[in-house]
Amino acid sequence: MKHRMSHRQLAALSLILGAIVIAPIVGTAAEATKAQSAKTGQEQQPAPTQPRANPGIEQEKTVPQIASGKWAGKRLPDGQPDVQGHWSNTIANHNNFTDPQGGIPGDPAPRRRPLPPRDERAPSRVSDPADGQVPFQPWALEKVKEFQANFHNPVKPQYVEPLARCAPGGIPKSLYWHGYEIAQYPGYVVFFFNSGTRIIHLDGKPHLPDNIKLWNGDSRGHWEGNTLVVDVSNQNGKALFGRTGEFISENGHIQEKYIFSPDATRYNYEAVLTDPTVYTRPFTVTIPARKWTEKDAANGWHFEVEHAKHSGKNILLDHYERTCAENNGGFGLGAVEAKK
Repeated sequence: MKHRMSHRQLAALSLILGAIVIAPIVGTAAEATKAQSAKTGQEQQPAPTQPRANPGIEQEKTVPQIASGKWAGKRLPDGQPDVQGHWSNTIANHNNFTDPQGGIPGDPAPRRRPLPPRDERAPSRVSDPADGQVPFQPWALEKVKEFQANFHNPVKPQYVEPLARCAPGGIPKSLYWHGYEIAQYPGYVVFFFNSGTRIIHLDGKPHLPDNIKLWNGDSRGHWEGNTLVVDVSNQNGKALFGRTGEFISENGHIQEKYIFSPDATRYNYEAVLTDPTVYTRPFTVTIPARKWTEKDAANGWHFEVEHAKHSGKNILLDHYERTCAENNGGFGLGAVEAKK
């Protein structure tokens, strides 16, 4: 169910109330993406900025190279690079973290079309290490495998993906769960997701006390040229990276970079995730994103908006806010009752 509300009208109240902050973190994935390209045989080239009218969820298979550097584009009155607007990832949804276009492992539902070979699908979101896999400790890997084995028949609460129960998406999943809006205010960058709001503080305030844990963590950032650098802590460890069950604990730390293209039509998200209680080493996540404008047709996943025309002008109305109700969609899988 959807209804239209102005996200911007909620921003001031969110800031005052100290709304949940979600932040990714800093990492360089240029080397890692090259390694992934070598593995898959795919050369990473810039993808088109305008999709066809109804491109579906999976639009691209490669990650364009965007280098950190100076910002020569438009700036806001407070000096921030102007990156406001509607954004979405270009690869896939949250079905599969390390094989984004490979579908949910063990999905009993028949596929609508044959699955292409692995080297013809998008690379893993894990760009380092080069094998594209999360470097889990043995106990954590077993936990992920147990979740995957029970995902389609979740007889215990821990086998239900939290997003299906209307929980915030967390980091990094919020960046590939539907499109979202980025708004900027003096001292803040705000993400309006379908699964909650994330505020990145730019005013130099320290992180929250360690005993406060949030679904989206606590984000503190600053601009370095065309790159928004964010430090994330205070996560509650409850969010998953997708329907494949990967996770970070409340001891985890994320360093993010949002690297924007010179024309502000694309950015690459590069994050280094560190958690010595879950992983054997830090690893890097890379997610490409593109901007949607009034020139684009509305899309039921990436660009959930309304277009209005006044005096011959195409005006973009506010992004839909998705109101979640448990089990109101196919992602809210229920357990199968055993035959008596």
